[in-house]
Amino acid sequence: MIEEASLEVPITDGMNSAERATKRVFDVVVACLGIVVLSPLFFVIYILLHGQGDGPVLFRQERIGYGGRAFRILKFRTMAVDTEEDGEPRLTRQDDGGQTRIGRFLRERHLDELPQLFNVLRGEMSFVGPRPERKFFIDKIMEQNADYRYIFLMRPGTTSMATLYNGYTDTMEKMLIRLQMDLEYYQRRSLWTDLKILFTTAKFLVAGKRF
Repeated sequence: MIEEASLEVPITDGMNSAERATKRVFDVVVACLGIVVLSPLFFVIYILLHGQGDGPVLFRQERIGYGGRAFRILKFRTMAVDTEEDGEPRLTRQDDGGQTRIGRFLRERHLDELPQLFNVLRGEMSFVGPRPERKFFIDKIMEQNADYRYIFLMRPGTTSMATLYNGYTDTMEKMLIRLQMDLEYYQRRSLWTDLKILFTTAKFLVAGKRF
């Protein structure tokens, strides 16, 4: 775990303490509403995935989040259960051949990420923030740019500008671009910025735009 106080931060947070508290209240309220309103959809997806009979419905994977603490991100499983069976982490691609038929449908519409509402409710994630990464890839990114450690000063998010406009981070080049975009967000973020990102995300989802 990385202690926030131990970092000498050369950049300042765009949000003050009151805005960060408001952001957290917003996350809790919206996550609760989302879980209640979308519960029928959760049930339908559960039945579809359970009907495949080829493994667990939920996918849990360790990611590194706020303060450098590890947590288990939740998703509906979209990949075959034998993916990465050799133990070697690999980057996910948009057209990944390891996806199940139902999993491809869920991922294209980002429905696989609905269980992250529980991550948000528990305080492990926020609606807007840098996407959480696995330690294996964080170590590789930090070999190129040690500024990644500043990402730990934010709760990871379900969406971000980098998610919307940098696409699947399936190369180191894209990971480094994402890092720069996330650092810029940290310096410029505000409640208004978060609302704009959420609105853009909703607009992309309704339009069926892939990101």
